[in-house]
Amino acid sequence: MAGYDIFFPHLGIGIEHLKSSISIFGFRVAFYGIIIGIGMLLGILIARTDYKRRGFNPEDIEDLALFAIVFCIIGARIYYVAFEWDYYSQHPSEIFAIRNGGLAIYGGIITAVICCSLFCKHRKINFFQIADSGILGLITGQIVGRWGNFFNAEAFGRYTDSLLAMQIRLDIVNPNMLNHNVLSHLVSIGGADYIQVHPTFFYESFWNLCALIVLWLSGPKKKFTGQIFWGYFFFYGVGRFWIEGLRTDSLYLWGTTIPVSQLLSGIMAVVSACIILWNWRHPEKLVMGIPKKEMVKAKTLIPEGSVISVAQETSETSTVSAATKTSETSTVSAATKTSETTTASAATKTSETTTASAATKTSETSTASEATKTSETSTVSETSEVSEISGTK
Repeated sequence: MAGYDIFFPHLGIGIEHLKSSISIFGFRVAFYGIIIGIGMLLGILIARTDYKRRGFNPEDIEDLALFAIVFCIIGARIYYVAFEWDYYSQHPSEIFAIRNGGLAIYGGIITAVICCSLFCKHRKINFFQIADSGILGLITGQIVGRWGNFFNAEAFGRYTDSLLAMQIRLDIVNPNMLNHNVLSHLVSIGGADYIQVHPTFFYESFWNLCALIVLWLSGPKKKFTGQIFWGYFFFYGVGRFWIEGLRTDSLYLWGTTIPVSQLLSGIMAVVSACIILWNWRHPEKLVMGIPKKEMVKAKTLIPEGSVISVAQETSETSTVSAATKTSETSTVSAATKTSETTTASAATKTSETTTASAATKTSETSTASEATKTSETSTVSETSEVSEISGTK
């Protein structure tokens, strides 16, 4: 394995020269940034696809992404700086040096939830309606984005000799990510020193992929809107709680040795599990969720599970039907009014016409009464006929 920058000894897989960036017209572009960008695009695609299959307008996802992505990057940086304040308080000029690394996923997640809430309030959309799809885009971005850590040779765990053990040349590792556990198990090969650690970036990427598959497949079978959102926090919380315990670069709660991401993960997993279980058992008293079949307001009111095009066609059909009924009602009303205004003249003409024929077929003595009765009983029908003939002309 001599000459490799990264090597997996039990798998026989290695990379001789691990590049962390490429040069475009003399400008250095980090693979980390490229991979994060790809993850964002794929995340938008996944979220948009799910939102559309649920019967909502996919443009909502695109608009939310344009609004939220920049703020999520800022939020991830603020979170990281806040929990590394001992360092940044002494080096304030580096606070905005994002190109040197230092983004925390939980800062991005918290900011994403805030941005989604503000967006939904502005658009008058129920938060959980869009969050159930948006969260699938978020976890997709995490799946892809973690591979940026691989190219930076970072986000690894403590020493291990397991099947997936990863060896990294010591001289390409950020010294701030090394601790006593890792340095006490150095491996020297061909005159070069290597650390041998857990590839925790891969653990998290794979765990999130499994979570995405489960959440995607369970979407059509969910019992309430908001279940996918809370399902993400449960799955990610459980996985991150374990993985964070292996890492060597954790951020710690101020004045303690408690990894803040591990603490948040544990709380997140427990709270989300309680909400899901409660809503499953008490569908009539949902907490932080809405009934799956409830009419929700996007740009128009569309029930979850319907298809936009079908809803539009149905609306058009209903409009035509309503217009037809209105037309029929108007026709009857018009005919009635016409009948009332023309009764006198029509009755007179009808009486004169029917008198002759009635006198021929019946006795002369009954002509007046018969004509009168015939006039009264036939006035509406004949008037309608007269009105229709007049309308045709």
